[in-house]
Amino acid sequence: MLLSSGLVFARRLRAGLVLGRGPWRAVWPLALWLAVVGNVPLWQRVAALGGSQGQLWVLLAGLGLLVWGGTGVLLSLLAWPRVYRPAASLLVLVAAFNTHFMWQYGAVIDPTMLANVVHTDAREVRDLLSPALLFTVLLVAGVPLWWIWRQPLRTRRWLAQTGRNAGGAVLGLLGVVLITLLTYQSLASLMRNHKSLRYMINPLNSVYAATRLAADQLPQQVRTLQPVGEDAHLGARYAQQARPPLLVLVVGETARAQNWGLDGYARPTTPALARWQAQGDLVNFSQVQSCGTNTQVSVPCLFSPLTRAEGGDKTAEHESLLDVLQRAGLAVLWLDNQSGCKGVCERVPNASTRERQLPGLCEGGECFDEAMLHGLDDRIAALDPQRRARGVVLVLHQMGSHGPAYFKRTPPSRKPFQPECTSNTLSDCAAADLVNAYDNTVAYTDHFLDQTLTWLQQRAAAGANDTGLIYLSDHGESLGENGLYLHGVPYAFAPQQQTHVPMVAWLSPGLQQRTGVRADCLRARADQALSHDHLFHSVLGLMGVSTQAYQPALDLFGPCATPRG
Repeated sequence: MLLSSGLVFARRLRAGLVLGRGPWRAVWPLALWLAVVGNVPLWQRVAALGGSQGQLWVLLAGLGLLVWGGTGVLLSLLAWPRVYRPAASLLVLVAAFNTHFMWQYGAVIDPTMLANVVHTDAREVRDLLSPALLFTVLLVAGVPLWWIWRQPLRTRRWLAQTGRNAGGAVLGLLGVVLITLLTYQSLASLMRNHKSLRYMINPLNSVYAATRLAADQLPQQVRTLQPVGEDAHLGARYAQQARPPLLVLVVGETARAQNWGLDGYARPTTPALARWQAQGDLVNFSQVQSCGTNTQVSVPCLFSPLTRAEGGDKTAEHESLLDVLQRAGLAVLWLDNQSGCKGVCERVPNASTRERQLPGLCEGGECFDEAMLHGLDDRIAALDPQRRARGVVLVLHQMGSHGPAYFKRTPPSRKPFQPECTSNTLSDCAAADLVNAYDNTVAYTDHFLDQTLTWLQQRAAAGANDTGLIYLSDHGESLGENGLYLHGVPYAFAPQQQTHVPMVAWLSPGLQQRTGVRADCLRARADQALSHDHLFHSVLGLMGVSTQAYQPALDLFGPCATPRG
C-alpha cells in the first residue's frame, strides 16, 4: 500500500520537477518523504509516550515540521547538479538502514554507534543481514531513489545556482525557527525528558554523528599518543623470584551481569565457575559497571590510565596498560577472537584467530573462543625469553556473546538451553528462545574460562609460573527489555542491562603467596562497587609494576595485599 502510494506520488511530482528550475522542487518533496517515511520509528516512539490526543498531535506536527525543515535545509545546500543525485541517494540509503536498525533493535544513531559501524568487520556485517533489512531498505529507499535518478538536471550558472540553493536553505531555516518558537515549550520538554529521541531524527542523526566522529578522531590520526608510566619498573619481589608470574586477562564480549549465574541468576549459566568458587580461590565481583556500552569505547577505556570521568571513554590520547607493562620489562601478548583490539594492542605482540584452521572450532572465517587456547604454550615460549623470565601478561579477547546471531557463538555440543533463537532478526523470536540463545553463550563463556583456568592450574602445578586470571566483560546487552535489543545506547541513558557486567578473579596459591593478596579478603569485598576504571591499576599492583601512574585507591587487590616492594 505504502509502496504503490509512493509510486503515484513520484509520478505526479515528476513533471516539472527539474533541479535547474528551482532547487526547492527537487529538495522539499524528498525532504518530506524522509521526514515522514524515513522517521517511522521516531513517530512510533513519540506516540508510545502517551498523553492526551491533542498534545500528541501537537508534538507530532511540531517535530515533524522541524524534521522536514532541517532535512530541507541540508538538501538545499547539496542541490548542485553534479552533487545532488549521489548525495541525496546516500542520505536516502542511510535513512533506510537507520530505519531498520531503529525499528528492529531499538538502536539510536550517535557518534559512538557510528564509530562501531566504521569499525565493523565482514563477520559482523554478515550477522546483521536479513530479509527484513532488504525489505525495509526497499520500502524506505526504493521510491525516492527511483525518483532522484529519473529527474533531468539542468546546469545553471554558478552564481544563479548559489542564490537558488541559499534561498532554499534560508527558507528552511526560517521555517525551523518559526516552528521552534510556536512549539518550544512542548518540544523542549519532550527532548529534555526523552534525550534518546534526538538520536532518532533520520538522517540528520547520521550527519551529526559523522561530523562529531570526524572532529573527534581525525586529529588523532596525526597525533602521537602521550606516553604513560615512563618510570615503570619491576619491584623488589622480582629480584629473587622462584618462578615468573603469568596473568591472563580475558576481555569478555557482551556478557551482562543479569544473566551471570554467580551474580544470582536463576539459571545455571556458570556451573564450572561455581565449582572453582567453591574451591576457594575464585572470587566473583557482583557490582561492576562498564565504561561504555559498545566495544569501540569500552575496550580502550578498560586499558586506559584515565578513569571514565577523566575522559577514558573518549578517543585515546594516551598509551595503555599494555604499553606500561611492556615498558616495565614484562612479556605481553594479545590474542583476538573479535573484530580487533581497537588500537590497544598495536604496540605489543598480537595475533588473531581469523586465519586459523581448527576442525570443529573454526569455519567460515570465524572461530569459537576455545580456538585461542590451542598452542598457547608454544605462543608463550616464542615470546622474548628475557621478558618471559620476568613475567607474562596474556590478553584473550573473546567473541563471547556477540549478537545478534547468538546461536553462532556456541558449538552444537554446548547448547544446554533449548529451544534457542536461530534468527538474527531478534524481534521475530519468542522471548524465551532469545534468552535461551543468549544464555547458551554465557554458558559457553563459563566453559571457556573453565578450560583456561585448568590450563593455568597445570602450569602452576608444573612449576612454570605463579598464575592468575581476571575476567571482565566489555559491556552488557539488551534482550528486548523496553523494546531494546543489542547494545550501544548512549551511556547517559543506557539501561542497566548494558552497563552492569560480570567480573571474576582467580589467583593460584603461588600468586597469592607472591603478592600477599588473600582470597578470603577479596571475597569479603566482592560486593564493593567497581568499574572498568579499576583494571589498569589492579593489574599494575598484581604484577608488581612500580610507576607514578599507579593509583592505589583504584587497585581492587590493594586492600588485601602485603605492601609492595
